[in-house]
Amino acid sequence: MRNAIIAALMLGAAAWAAPAAAQQASITQTIAGTRLDINATGEVTRVPDVAVISAGVVTRSTSATGALQEAADRMQRMIGALKRAGIEDRDIQTSNVSLNPEYRYPENQSPQLTGYTASNQLTIRFRDIRNSGKILDALVAQGANQISGPNLTIDKPEAALDEARANAIAAGRARAELYARSLGLHVLRVVAVSESGGYAVPPPAPPMPMMARMEAAQTKIEPGEQKLQVSVAMTFELQ
Repeated sequence: MRNAIIAALMLGAAAWAAPAAAQQASITQTIAGTRLDINATGEVTRVPDVAVISAGVVTRSTSATGALQEAADRMQRMIGALKRAGIEDRDIQTSNVSLNPEYRYPENQSPQLTGYTASNQLTIRFRDIRNSGKILDALVAQGANQISGPNLTIDKPEAALDEARANAIAAGRARAELYARSLGLHVLRVVAVSESGGYAVPPPAPPMPMMARMEAAQTKIEPGEQKLQVSVAMTFELQ
């Protein structure tokens, strides 16, 4: 009886394993000829149409309330300048608000609290890159003393990425044909294609504190060109 039960369990396990094996076999393509694996990259260039810049204020006061209030007042003036310049609410985002104590460290004495430093930062998306420098100068005039960036990017990169994908596939096919001719073979078919990399936004520049007395500055931001890349891995069958 015990042996019969064990035999039944073994048959049941085999019955469950068979469909799994059949399913695995159905999605695995066999290659009768020579297998060739290719990695190819497609590239396109576009002019960036968005600049992301961080701008803010750092204030100091003997009291926490004073430091925060001064930072808030300057920030309100900065936001007003942005809106007067046509920057929409969706493109203005608070990225950081902080308050930190400051100490003096006399020799052989306990640290002494001397005041507080408050920071209030915005992340701003400029959709008119060539005029963004003028707006930054206006922010400084309204009290901004910290600006970092720009991070230049493309607002809607999908069409450009599709073009890069097509270029990557074409490059992969051309390389496969080259290998096949060199080996005295021909490309029979594409067995598999996978995308292994894509467009990445470059990191922003490190923060660069600006002096408060820069009302006469004439900041310019040039968009230049940006490269978009897509990499693909392709498997071919040669005969």
